[in-house]
Parts: sequence; structure tokens; C-alpha cells
Amino acid sequence: VQLQASGGGSVQAGGSLRLSCAASGSTVSFSNMRWYRQTPEKERELVAEITSGGLTNYADSVKGRFTISRDNAKNMVFLQMNILKPEDTAVYYCNADHIYYARTYWGQGTQVTVSS
Repeated sequence: VQLQASGGGSVQAGGSLRLSCAASGSTVSFSNMRWYRQTPEKERELVAEITSGGLTNYADSVKGRFTISRDNAKNMVFLQMNILKPEDTAVYYCNADHIYYARTYWGQGTQVTVSS
């Protein structure tokens, strides 16, 4: 199973981006799915999480600006990012837990750059 993240890019502060993450390689279902981000100066941090039932959790720094969603039929997770700030600049990674086995999958990362 591979996770492929896409949708990153460069935007000005106040702009929006939508990240997508799709699974491929095998038929699999996921329980929790997440987006993380990382910069050279910081450790990887959890940005948002969504359960298979649609319950969500967000980092305080993105609450009210980011929205995580998923399409279970397509095994995809999304991150709608609005009112972007320069401090949102990072490589964003998607992450998903196998629904039955204790295994977590990571995507390859997509760069988001927000200029002031």
C-alpha cells in the first residue's frame, strides 16, 4: 500500500490550498487518517486527524482555518487549508492506520509555501 499526497504549492498569505492523499497498491481500509507537517526547524507535528466515523481533531494553530475530510469509498483524505499564514509553510505528510492490523502508512510529503 502506498499513500500519494498532492496539492501542495506556493500561495500568498490569506490564500487557500487543498491537499489530497490517495491510497494505491492494494485493497485496504483505514481507521484513523491524519495530516502531519514538518519544517527543518521543528519536529513533525500533527495537524489534523479524522476517524473512520468522521470525528475530527485539529492542532490549535489551525483550528478554524483547516478542515480535514475523507472519502472512505476512494480511500482518500483531504485537507482544506484556508487563511494560510507564513508559519503554515512546511512539508505536509498524510498518514493512515490499517483498519485491522497495527500498521501505519505514510505518504511522501507535499511542500506548502506561504509567502507574506
